[in-house]
Amino acid sequence: MVSKNQIKLITSLQQKKYRTANKLFFAEGVKVIRELLESNFVLEHLYSTQNDFEEVSNERKTIIDDSDLKKISALTTANTCLAVFKMPAEKQIIEKGLVLALDSIRDPGNLGTILRLCDWFGISQVLCSKETVDLYNPKVVQATMGSISRVNVNYIDLNLFVAQTKLPVFGTFMDGTSIYKSALPADGVIIMGNEANGISTELEKLILNRLTIPRFGALQKTESLNVATATAIILSEFRRNS
Repeated sequence: MVSKNQIKLITSLQQKKYRTANKLFFAEGVKVIRELLESNFVLEHLYSTQNDFEEVSNERKTIIDDSDLKKISALTTANTCLAVFKMPAEKQIIEKGLVLALDSIRDPGNLGTILRLCDWFGISQVLCSKETVDLYNPKVVQATMGSISRVNVNYIDLNLFVAQTKLPVFGTFMDGTSIYKSALPADGVIIMGNEANGISTELEKLILNRLTIPRFGALQKTESLNVATATAIILSEFRRNS
């Protein structure tokens, strides 16, 4: 069984202030949980409706029924398991190779997908503005499908970082130079902007290299690409040219 206090704690972790206060977050689903168990993340406790995860000690595991899982799950349709993990301390920023910077990304699904893309393309460092959605939001964790354990993420003052970094800085804009006609280095900072407003005006002033993904449609009516889709194209081109 899950106690009332456990239910209260776990459901509170859906809010950032309680995740921060308790230094805990949770993940749902066998795949995501297994990925995190095999990483450096420290398990606090596992709740499952099945007698699986043999590698987890009985002290760290509770078998529960479907009704209790629904009480603690953040999903519309609960999975078979939920695990609470300790939030690790942020690691040192790595200014080497390609670094992805995210300016006020608000949608959890977008952030999670972008982290999966970074994992796929071998981008080990992601820098988020402080206005970007929280890394440990349950929807972000779910969308990463385990990539959260393989990408170093730091929340910083992006303006300050861009102003002092020695790496070349690239930003994505509607009026930039076509990425298909640009010389792209193996080292640099790539900045992706907010879903609705793009890169902030203050940050834009610090960016010397302006890139765009050109539109090929005959009518040229599409206003913009989804930021995760755009990130996939940008990272693919950087890797193809490096």
